[in-house]
Amino acid sequence: MVAAAQHPNIQLMTYAEVENIAGYVGNFEVTIRKKARSVDPVKCTGCGTCWEKCPTKVDSEFDLGLGKRKAIYLPFPQAVPAVPVIDREHCRQFTRGKCGVCQKVCPAKAIDYEQQDEVITEKFGAIVVATGYDLFKWEEVYGEYGYGKYPDVITGMHFERLNNASGPTGGKIVRPSDGKEPKTVVFIKCVGSRDEAKGKSYCSRACCMYTAKHAHQVLEKIPDSQAIVFYMDIRTPGKAYEEFLQRTVHEGAVYVRGRVSRVFQEGDKLIVRGEDTLLGRQVEVAADMVVLATAMVPSEGWEQVAKMLGLQVDKDGFFQEAHPKLRPVETFTAGVFLAGACQGPKDIPDTVSQASAAAVKVCQLFAKDEMATDPMIAAVDESICAGCAMCEKICPYKAISMKTITERVAGKQVSRRVAAVNSGLCQGCGACSVACPSSAMNLKGFTNEQILAEVDAVCL
Repeated sequence: MVAAAQHPNIQLMTYAEVENIAGYVGNFEVTIRKKARSVDPVKCTGCGTCWEKCPTKVDSEFDLGLGKRKAIYLPFPQAVPAVPVIDREHCRQFTRGKCGVCQKVCPAKAIDYEQQDEVITEKFGAIVVATGYDLFKWEEVYGEYGYGKYPDVITGMHFERLNNASGPTGGKIVRPSDGKEPKTVVFIKCVGSRDEAKGKSYCSRACCMYTAKHAHQVLEKIPDSQAIVFYMDIRTPGKAYEEFLQRTVHEGAVYVRGRVSRVFQEGDKLIVRGEDTLLGRQVEVAADMVVLATAMVPSEGWEQVAKMLGLQVDKDGFFQEAHPKLRPVETFTAGVFLAGACQGPKDIPDTVSQASAAAVKVCQLFAKDEMATDPMIAAVDESICAGCAMCEKICPYKAISMKTITERVAGKQVSRRVAAVNSGLCQGCGACSVACPSSAMNLKGFTNEQILAEVDAVCL
């Protein structure tokens, strides 16, 4: 991120949201709302005095509630740019009208309580969608695991924050309930993944490897500890992945093939009941902490992104690529490319590879003075178009708009609305041709007259 911020050809717009996207390949018009952070990014030096003196503490979203942050804060350690933002919902200056400590102590005079959102419109030639993923809301359907009821039942993401040196515990693995070091940690895989009845049918791919990593970290950091992993199948498709798994097993991690049916509290222990399908018997483990490997799902707001860009999605909400083998980073909307988990669950190496491929596709697009388009696109017969705009509403690529034409009727100039097709956006899907009640929309090369002529020739 630091290298990106320092690059002369890269402009970072942080703490901002895309509100609207119009146009087409080579000529996208993007409306961006730059939210008011109440801090002048030009004056701010990132010294940290403001958040050190801030008296308000709230739960940290980045630490998933395991730690606290101030009302003026950096979203995460090493954030770029190192400019804080004021949480107006919890800041005393905004909720009570009195405090102003951060403004008083700021040596650069960068705090501006009157700052407002700024809406700008920029033009871009191509768009790379990299919206990431969220975790499956498993607590709504897997109540038997006790998440929310038992504080020591956490997700793999919580464990990452506990284990991180910049996390709320400074890298120490401790129980959220009492801060004690857990000696027995149970990991439950495929919580929400590969479960058509209650979760998602797909495999989230990264869970097997990060669970092995977590088990390794428990055994490495906590003396005389025990890591027990309940799994359905172990999938390690990657270079040196299987070797790392075997290393974790040899270090002492115990893998139990079977589902966990229930987790409940008994004293200060969590009792994990499951099965061992290899031995054909029930298993019960008294654990100090339970870590769940939850499924990856599309990030919140994917519906709005798909609508703005005219992207197709699969049944789970992941953005659909143009072709899974030949065009894995392209979409059916020209000039829009995919990178990372927005296209499907994947780990870091696959994400980096896809992001590099998307960047190369953008460079390839910009290297041309002219772009070849598919000739089999929709065309409008303006003479019979009724101007009903049915085709405009149904077009998934926003390639059709209405325009006004003037023609002479009975010696008078008459204006009326007709459909117009943008050749840069149209993908020749034919949806408009089917929907048009006046048969004014046709696909070039597949007009009604051409198809009827083919039928006549076959019947001769």
